[in-house]
Amino acid sequence: MSAHGDVDLGHTVAGWTGTALALLGCTGTGLAVCAAWTPGIWLGLALVAVAAVVTWVLHLAGWGKPGGPRPRTEWDWRTRDTTARTGHAHCLGCRMSGPRRAAAAAPASRPALPAEQ
Repeated sequence: MSAHGDVDLGHTVAGWTGTALALLGCTGTGLAVCAAWTPGIWLGLALVAVAAVVTWVLHLAGWGKPGGPRPRTEWDWRTRDTTARTGHAHCLGCRMSGPRRAAAAAPASRPALPAEQ
């Protein structure tokens, strides 16, 4: 058993790629601050922003994971998310990706209550 117990931590291609790019961007920004190199600070911050966009695009392409725990058979980080094409119900990233995916990912509305007499 790992130190975190028997849980799905969400290790995915999107997660690992975004984390690696953000780490490089933060490291580059920190080095640029130490060297007092202003363009390097902006380059590092730009790489952090690119990391967010790359992670989002990989999530939409099915290399992320839906919210909540996954079955144990899908815990491998290379497992593709087959539900990403239609969007995830409670996923802000899926709703931001466009009207078609947002409509498909929208949670079902509650039925109207009958009028009281």
